[in-house]
Amino acid sequence: MKKSYKEFILGDMRACYVQDEETGSMELVLLPADMNYQVGYREKPYSDSLVQVKLAGDTYAGGYAGGRTMRQSASVAALVFEGQEKKQENGETVIRTDLSDERGYRYRHFLVWKEGKKSLLSYTEFENRSNMKAGLELLSSFSLGGISPFVGADESGKLKLHRIRSVWSMEGRAESQFMEDLQLEPSWGGHAVRCERYGQVGSMPVNGYFPYAVMEDTKSDLFWGAMICHNASWQMEVYRRGDDVNLSGGLADYDFGHWMKEIAPGETFVTPTAILSVCRGGGIDGISQRMTAAVEDAVNQGPESEQELPIIFNEYCTTWGCPSHENICGILEAIKDKGFSYFVIDCGWYKQEGIPWDVAMGDYLVSKELFPKGLDKTVEAIKAHGMKAGIWFEIDNVGEKAESYQKTEHLLTRNGAPLSTSMRRFWDMRQAWVQNYLEERVIGTLEKYGFSYMKMDYNDTIGTGCDGAESLGEGLRQNMEASLAFIRKVKERIPGIILENCSSGGHKLEPLMMSECSMASFSDAHECEEIPIIAASLHRVILPRQSQIWAVIRKDDSLKRIAYSIANTFLGRMCLSGDVTKLSTQQWEVIDRGIAFYKKAAPIIKDGYSRLYGPKVLNYRHPVGWQCLVRSEGGLEREKKDGLLAVFHSFKGEHEGALEVPLPADGEYRIEAVYSDAEANVSVAKGRLTCYIPEDMRAVAVLARRI
Repeated sequence: MKKSYKEFILGDMRACYVQDEETGSMELVLLPADMNYQVGYREKPYSDSLVQVKLAGDTYAGGYAGGRTMRQSASVAALVFEGQEKKQENGETVIRTDLSDERGYRYRHFLVWKEGKKSLLSYTEFENRSNMKAGLELLSSFSLGGISPFVGADESGKLKLHRIRSVWSMEGRAESQFMEDLQLEPSWGGHAVRCERYGQVGSMPVNGYFPYAVMEDTKSDLFWGAMICHNASWQMEVYRRGDDVNLSGGLADYDFGHWMKEIAPGETFVTPTAILSVCRGGGIDGISQRMTAAVEDAVNQGPESEQELPIIFNEYCTTWGCPSHENICGILEAIKDKGFSYFVIDCGWYKQEGIPWDVAMGDYLVSKELFPKGLDKTVEAIKAHGMKAGIWFEIDNVGEKAESYQKTEHLLTRNGAPLSTSMRRFWDMRQAWVQNYLEERVIGTLEKYGFSYMKMDYNDTIGTGCDGAESLGEGLRQNMEASLAFIRKVKERIPGIILENCSSGGHKLEPLMMSECSMASFSDAHECEEIPIIAASLHRVILPRQSQIWAVIRKDDSLKRIAYSIANTFLGRMCLSGDVTKLSTQQWEVIDRGIAFYKKAAPIIKDGYSRLYGPKVLNYRHPVGWQCLVRSEGGLEREKKDGLLAVFHSFKGEHEGALEVPLPADGEYRIEAVYSDAEANVSVAKGRLTCYIPEDMRAVAVLARRI
């Protein structure tokens, strides 16, 4: 029988610690603060644990769990609850729960709430107080029990799992499935384990799935959410053996990510942090933004120039990897006085004659052919046009035509051989030699030429892991930890530098990297019709103010197409590229109006709450239907403000001309500005915004203010 041990009110959330009277195990249940935890009768009331651990040599769980999950092993059964304490200091509440076993292993689970936040932070610390090494094969960052407290065990169609998938240039596709679709309904005897374990293995943490999970109780309109802050392999697990549903996550375990970590006597190990939240109502958009808001404090403390969400020009889709002093000067003349604050020199500035840019990274010596008078002259030209200069690096990787590719003693290996993909190898970021080399070639270049912006790309994945540690997965974790340490070194050496997080576009859009960087490349979808679909979907996993969205303008683009591309950027940060030296006056007029509109919308993009409307788009490459992203000024953790931004996109197919979306139910609105390629028919009445778009592939953006 389970009993309530202690409860804590943390903002609008309630953390309930529930103990099993027979086993003594401690479970963590989260509920909205205005809901009470009740120990209900369960026919199959298996207890869970707020710490999930598997130690090498311990007995695996039964119920056919082998290969499917390492949860609830004998390592968990051995845990004994030792005590709990709550500390409050500087607006932060920390609840520490202590567990141990007979061998001298100590576990401390931390639940952290910062005043005003709508989310919690969770992590686990393991300490080895025995006299022998301990081999960790699983250690969770979080584990939530009691996901279904108000759903009867035999009720169908009430519990859903929401995930967000990600593949190259189509990041952010939401996926929702009932427990029954995942075969997670309880068995007749409560014997066999049901588990849905998913995640990502490798150094691209958003390659396949985002480190994100939301459980929904449709009966009670409750949502539980989790995100993992980690730049390498991770996993989530929805687990069910009896009547209750449990959700846990953290580092990918030994089965899933070949991770095993040896902890010597006296040593400790701390898991990555997880972001957790719970709420009633608000839908997927609501619970998601409660979690993404956890990164806001770090971003608000970033470079001062970033607080106004300035506009970026990136020359990649203008020069296609062949930037030169000559063509950059031509671009600068074309865009001067247009309102750009950053100019980024993308890949290729280092390429040597006859060698393509994408196989030459790693040596990072300025091309004398492209910059015959030196890169300093180009940076001077950028600054003379009133812009901060940025430059591209692929820090961790080396191309097959670079001299660095042959420095195998400093590159990662697997099973003794250099870890090679089709065109790349990877620096062993753990080596002091590599750190020193990159300090010279990367930080040295930034300092020498006065760059104040760095785009950090990463165009392949290490996969399972590398040599040099107890397991391949631990080698990967150590390497990516060292990679992050180098990024922090850049920030120390060049205070105020603006960092762009890029990995083949959007493969590193996880909370840890997002908290270290000013913004991120939202995707590699540079010129695609699906850009607004991707950009709007990403509001659920990253802050829009950090989502850098491309508008690539071509000389043959119609005015309608230009406005469509420009309006995409209102869903995040505006970044332009393309044929800017060849555009007509009429084309520039549409762009200029878009830039002016973006600057008016920037406060809402920076500080707002998003809701996405429209029918599901099945095929991103050939979209049918429409969408509208409505963003209200004022975030979840602040008082609401008056501004509102709505961005409509029509795709292919019939939409009967009139698209209609609800407005926030807190007042009437008046329209202040409208952006499109031509005059648009937009109106507000009875709490709804109506936009007439009789044509396919057209965008209309609206700024409104509460009366």
